[in-house]
Amino acid sequence: MIASLRGTIGHIGLDSVVVDVGGVGLLVHTTPATAAAQRLGGETSLATALVVREDSLTLYGFDNVDGRSVFETVQTVNGVGPRLALAMLAVHSPDGIRAAITTGDVSALMKVPGIGKKGAERLVLELRDKMGMPSGGASTGAGHTSSAWAGQVRDALIGLGWSAKQADDAVDAVTPNAGTPNAGEPPEVSALLRAALQKLART
Repeated sequence: MIASLRGTIGHIGLDSVVVDVGGVGLLVHTTPATAAAQRLGGETSLATALVVREDSLTLYGFDNVDGRSVFETVQTVNGVGPRLALAMLAVHSPDGIRAAITTGDVSALMKVPGIGKKGAERLVLELRDKMGMPSGGASTGAGHTSSAWAGQVRDALIGLGWSAKQADDAVDAVTPNAGTPNAGEPPEVSALLRAALQKLART
């Protein structure tokens, strides 16, 4: 198993990055927030999980081992594959997923595109005793950003399964309060995306 990667970011997509390791570019699927937090040409270190299929080897990357642990645990439930597990981490933090499962918060789990009521109930039933209690880590709110990046956030939301209208409404709701980045500093796209996801989770 490839448990971690350290290398230089060679490409950044909406929900993936290419990490150059020893002259080899490895495609790593991530949450949009994790991808947006990377810097082209900068060094990164990601906890990873390798998913092996008959016709593919797919790497998934996380900010830390906690995210990878939750990613792997939720996949023990029938019907939850790696893409859905990654979508859960795009909407909720690892502690947010733990809290929803341990408290039986079906509504919170249903905020994830692709999870209906029965699926959410199955997650609670099968994982309540396996997930452990939240560690108390808080998710971050909106940071400074620029409206020029709204399209990138919108595309990421649509890619996660929300409709174009839902994505537009969420971006419109968080962009006016996002402010303007300091001169010479890149916009905090990950913070804006997290704020948009939190907005969608409340609707």
